[in-house]
Amino acid sequence: MNFSDAFAWLQAWIFESLVQPFVLYAGLGEFTEQAFEGVEWFLIGICELVVLYLVLRPMEAWIPVHSFTDRRARWNDFIYTALHRLGIFTLLIFFVLDPALDALTGMLRLEGMNPFNLENLWPDMNNHPVIVFMLYLVVLDFFDYWYHRAEHQFDWWWGLHSLHHSQRNMNLWSDNRNHLFDDFLRDVYMGLIAIAIGVQPTQYALLVVVSRMIQSLQHANIRVHFGAVGERVLVSPRYHRAHHAIGIGHESKGEGTLGGHNFAVLFPIWDIVFGTALFDKNFYRTGIRDQLPAPEGSAREYGRGFWMQQLLGCKRMLGLDKPVSREHL
Repeated sequence: MNFSDAFAWLQAWIFESLVQPFVLYAGLGEFTEQAFEGVEWFLIGICELVVLYLVLRPMEAWIPVHSFTDRRARWNDFIYTALHRLGIFTLLIFFVLDPALDALTGMLRLEGMNPFNLENLWPDMNNHPVIVFMLYLVVLDFFDYWYHRAEHQFDWWWGLHSLHHSQRNMNLWSDNRNHLFDDFLRDVYMGLIAIAIGVQPTQYALLVVVSRMIQSLQHANIRVHFGAVGERVLVSPRYHRAHHAIGIGHESKGEGTLGGHNFAVLFPIWDIVFGTALFDKNFYRTGIRDQLPAPEGSAREYGRGFWMQQLLGCKRMLGLDKPVSREHL
């Protein structure tokens, strides 16, 4: 039995033995198909966690950028990663949006309007699945760039996203260290775009997995770069670390301002084209200026545990958690 067969057998066993009985008992039979897909998503997440740990954790021990000042930081970020990768949050949003857009598509067809599908732009595109996959990846990454950039442009949004940047001990699990509401907004946004350009559920799952694995590499505490040419093709740990650097990655016009550099999620071409690229050979320390102690910062608290980080993120979003003035430190 090969890996694919073993994976399919395990998915079927978990679904038939555990998930399906619960779904039927709860009177949710109409969601049986989604539940089956959810089991697949769960198993994919487990595979991701195992691969990330076996590949990136040894690299962090071998070629680290910095020593950890808070060992708890890695475990806290792992909670975020486990919740995100093992859950079916992203896929559920996709399936919730898909019927809604199907209804809209049906209405448009009645009016003589055909839905847009990226695969129909060129003849015989369906005969080249690798090209189709890369095309979807590039298009989705383009929209992801603008979502990420928007997180750095509005005070309320930065109040949520700053949780991600507040990790001063960045590590392989830090990619998913996000506020849950921000994750919800992004998943709805990306799900809508994916459905609008014709991405199928199975394609979407693979696209998300590839993107997430690359982003985990970017956040790892490893002294790795792709060279002068490679860093203009794919976002490297060094390139993305500059985005997390204090006073460099998320300040455009001086201390305390919004904006920054290196917003690209996968492909730096977007930063290059839209003037936000910063190619730097340094491996910077990460964090946010206002969380530093005086006199460098205002010792703002971003929380050490999961729930406190979520609570403080909501308070920052609502403007209820202002940084302490330096004069009072």
